[in-house]
Order: sequence, then C-alpha cells, then structure tokens
Amino acid sequence: MIRRVVRQSKFRHVFGQAVKNDQCYDDIRVSRVTWDSAFCAVNPKFVAIIVEASGGGAFLVLPLQKTGRIDKAYPTVCGHTGPVLDIDWCPHNDHVIASGSEDCTVMVWQIPENGLTAPLSEPVVVLEGHSKRVGIVTWHPTARNVLLSAGCDNLIVIWNVGTGEALINLEDMHPDVIFSVCWSRNGSLICTACKDKKVRVIDPRKGKIIAEKDKAHEGARPMRAIFLADGNIFTTGFSRMSERQLALWNPKNMEEPISVHEMDTSNGVLLPFYDPDTNVVYLCGKGDSSIRYFEITDEAPYVHYLNTFSSKEPQRGMGYMPKRGLDVNKCEIARFYKLHERKCEPIIMTVPRKSDLFQDDLYPDTAGPDPALETEEWFEGKNGEPILISLKHGYVPGKNRDLKVVKKNVLDNKAPKKVEEPAPPQKPASPQLTRVIKSLRDLVTLQDRRIAKLEEQVAKVNTN
Repeated sequence: MIRRVVRQSKFRHVFGQAVKNDQCYDDIRVSRVTWDSAFCAVNPKFVAIIVEASGGGAFLVLPLQKTGRIDKAYPTVCGHTGPVLDIDWCPHNDHVIASGSEDCTVMVWQIPENGLTAPLSEPVVVLEGHSKRVGIVTWHPTARNVLLSAGCDNLIVIWNVGTGEALINLEDMHPDVIFSVCWSRNGSLICTACKDKKVRVIDPRKGKIIAEKDKAHEGARPMRAIFLADGNIFTTGFSRMSERQLALWNPKNMEEPISVHEMDTSNGVLLPFYDPDTNVVYLCGKGDSSIRYFEITDEAPYVHYLNTFSSKEPQRGMGYMPKRGLDVNKCEIARFYKLHERKCEPIIMTVPRKSDLFQDDLYPDTAGPDPALETEEWFEGKNGEPILISLKHGYVPGKNRDLKVVKKNVLDNKAPKKVEEPAPPQKPASPQLTRVIKSLRDLVTLQDRRIAKLEEQVAKVNTN
C-alpha cells in the first residue's frame, strides 16, 4: 500500500487573483490609526473604508461598481468627533452600518440607495454608554437590530438599536483590553479574546462565563478568537517565542487544544475570516502581503493548510464579502478587499472548474438577509439559526428598508411628575452639547455603579 500523502479536498487548488488596476478603488487615504481592526467592511452593495480625517473620524462608503480614482471631495460619513476604529455592516439590511470611535460612542447610519451624494453627519441613532474608546462593533447574526460593542473600558454592551437602549452590560468579566468578540452561529453565545491572555465563552443573556482558557496563546501580542459553525473555537495568537500560532478548541473542554500550529515569526496580528458553508478559514496578517487559507475538518490534524495568496504590497486592512455577494458563475468562493496605503484592491478566490453549471458542492445554502428573530424574542431567551437561501440563480439584493428607531424615555416611568410653573423659553442646546452632557451623565451613572459595588466588597471584607 502506498500511503497517500496529499489530502484530497475540493479546495486544494483554490487560487487567489487580484483584479486589474481599473477595478480597484484608487486615491483613498486609509486611516493610520494604530488599532488592530480590519478598517474595511463590505456587503453585496457597498464597500466601506475607514479613512484619515481632519477634526474627527470618518469613513468612505462606495457603491461596489464605483471603481477607479476616488475624488478627494467624495462625501464621507463624518459624525464622530474622534477617529473611527471599527465598522460593521448589518447582516439584515445592506444599507445600515455601525461604527465605533475614539469619541466613546457607537453610531448607526442609514446609507441612501445609490450611495452618498453629500457628507453624512447625522446618524440614525447614537449609542452612548462606554467611558473609553469603542474598538469593536459587531451585529447579531440572526436577531434584528441587536448590536454588540466593546470598549477600552473593558465593557461589552449589547444594544437594541430599534430603541437606542443598552439592554445588556457585561462588566467585571474582562480585567483588561478586549482584543476580539465573535458571536456563535445562532448568536446564543459570544467568545472573546482579552489582553489577560484568556479566551472566554460567555452567555450574554445570563451574564455568565461558560468556559475559559488561560494562556490560550502565551505571547503578549493580541489574540483573536472566532466561533466555527460546529461550535468549536478557532484562535490566532503568538507563542512565548513570538511565533504566530493558530489553534482549535472545544468549548466543552478547554484544557487542551484540539490542534495547534506554529506559523512564522512575523509580528502582524492575524485577522481570521471564516466561511461557515465550506469550513475554510482565511488568515490575513496586518502588515503582511499574503492571505493563508486552511480547511477545518473533523479528521486529524483538523486544521489543514490549503494554500497562500501572496502579493508585493503589505495590507493595512481587509474587507471580506459575505457569500451572497459572490459571483457563483465564476466559482468564486471568497472575495477580499485589501487596503493599501492609498487604494483598495479586490482579490478573488476561485476554485478552478471547467463546467458552466452551478456547483452545488461549492455553494451549499448560505445565510440570507432575513433575521430569524425579532429583537425582543432574542432578549427573552429564544435562539434562531440563520435563515438560509440558495445561490443557484445568484443573489438579488432586496429593496432598501429604512431603519426605524423609537426612542424610549427611560426617565418617564421613574420619577413622579411634579406640577411646575412653566419655565421661560430657552434656546435649544446644540446636538453636540446634548451629546456631551448625555455622555457625562452616563459616565457618572457608571461610576456610581462601580462605587456601590466597591462599597459592597469593602463591607464584605469588614464583616469577615
């Protein structure tokens, strides 16, 4: 018997190709902020890129077909007063995008049907509750209008965007900066990677840590952790010798990893992008000039190296197209939007096949744009798997739906109403000032809560 060394896989010959120059987005000043997010988010209609902006934070939103040189005067989304650190398109509405910023706020924006014709400075809703910069925003995969944000105050907040309220605050779970947060496939759990070198699996509605692993990667540089479709967790990080590593974990037993691979000694943080339909993980290192990809299976060694796409220029950031935005007629299984210093270059990953017929094995039904649950159902404890669609005849984007926000006045129910004399008419405060006042109020409330907690702890210590 001759041992077959090369593992059979339909993805073994996947190859990447950068598009021609005229299909790139040129003359874009990509943000220089030192933050390890992807700086780019894409969906079947738009590509959004965080850019340099004087006097605040801004990002570009371009219709996919608007390639070529982008005019310096092209309108941006520019309502933040500090640099934008992270952006994420809503999976259930291709015209809604969330942004987190150094100004401690999260903003949710509605992009017009054909893109921007003028600068957009008025968000649909401003979400305030963080006391330090907000470096991570990520939408719930299956529930409508549920958004998670994580800040440098080590706090995770889950918002009901439809009312502008913070419904879950996960405090005291992370003693240090949170590097990454990822929802599970049905959005019932989240996994986080933190600067304290721990990977945690959290049930956000119960406010409980279900599993955690100390020193998942022993190096001091940032880690990333993502959920896979089968519930396992994939992490990237650094060894004690500063080698880049990737590992696979079972949350039911985090003692030992299922598999660990050493990669190289480069120091760029590895950003993982995952395709749940094919179980392929793509790793893009910040500052690298390559994309490595691996297939994850249930046979040893579980994480199988497929190939590497290499180019000359290092990447500043990377956008990853959802499956429904790909061209199924060309056997395209992934598309990346690579950020250079001054441009954004699409890279297409293809499985070479001669047939013109639809390839069922490459395109199992994939997550569509309809949410499985309403906001309230999820908060009440229901779970819903993604609603799948077939890509057999390609994906046709739906009509633009406006995001409606019905603000609830939290104070209405609390204080008994006093009959007061009518006050003299006052000039309305500017939105900027109102925002600052609200932010300060939230900060005071947060500090009050913390003081109360500390007083309880001190009282416990004294009684003991």
